[in-house]
Amino acid sequence: MDNVALAFLLTLLAGLSTGIGSLLAFFTKQTNKKFLSAALGFSAGVMIYVSFIEIFAKARNSLELVYGPHKGYWYTVISFFAGIIIMGIIDKVIPSNENPHELRDVEEMEGETKKENDPDLMRMGLFSALAIAIHNFPEGLATFISAIQDSTLGISIAIAIAIHNIPEGIAVSVPIYYATGNRKKAFFNSFFSGLSEPLGAVIGYTVLMNFINDTIFGIIFASVAGIMVYISLDELLPTAEKYGEHHIAIYGLVGGMAVMALSLLLVA
Repeated sequence: MDNVALAFLLTLLAGLSTGIGSLLAFFTKQTNKKFLSAALGFSAGVMIYVSFIEIFAKARNSLELVYGPHKGYWYTVISFFAGIIIMGIIDKVIPSNENPHELRDVEEMEGETKKENDPDLMRMGLFSALAIAIHNFPEGLATFISAIQDSTLGISIAIAIAIHNIPEGIAVSVPIYYATGNRKKAFFNSFFSGLSEPLGAVIGYTVLMNFINDTIFGIIFASVAGIMVYISLDELLPTAEKYGEHHIAIYGLVGGMAVMALSLLLVA
């Protein structure tokens, strides 16, 4: 399989993992919150480590080939923070609307009085789906660009983002189910919110790949590093702490960094 096909496949699988969140909410008696906390911390560790150690370094090398060591380093740093600013603006305009009280187990909710056709809960679930779809778009671009450059790197990032998308699927499906009593409607709203990730890959391929060169690649890759660091610090770690104890999230973080470091050493 060539790198482009693999990149699309990885981005699609990462995006559709929102559906896994729905299935976990509907078909498990109780979410193992400590495990989810550790998994989210692990995902953050993978993304932070690979952003600083691998992606930033490759972006810098690419830009330094064109502009020399001094200017190339400057452009890399500027592009890195541009990625952070882009995600910050998206968060400001379209808040992610993730509230730990919205992520309760479906079984817990079923023990309460169900509010059929509750418009407030329905609106909350649909808003979450829209917000997550918009947030997932740059994540899809990040996964795709990384996989194009290095398939091993792309697989690691896809797995990390897939883990990240599971609680997002819960955030969309649970309030919609609680409002309507319709598991199918809740699942498909959650499932389709993840499709913006492969959409990001398609746009990245059709628009950017026609103009790709060392400069464009370096700027995009550095921006991707910034996007991933922002996602890790603003979404993954806070959500991990909401689900479990602080140290569980940190142990997961360190574990993710260690596994990523080992995987890079093994393929070096």
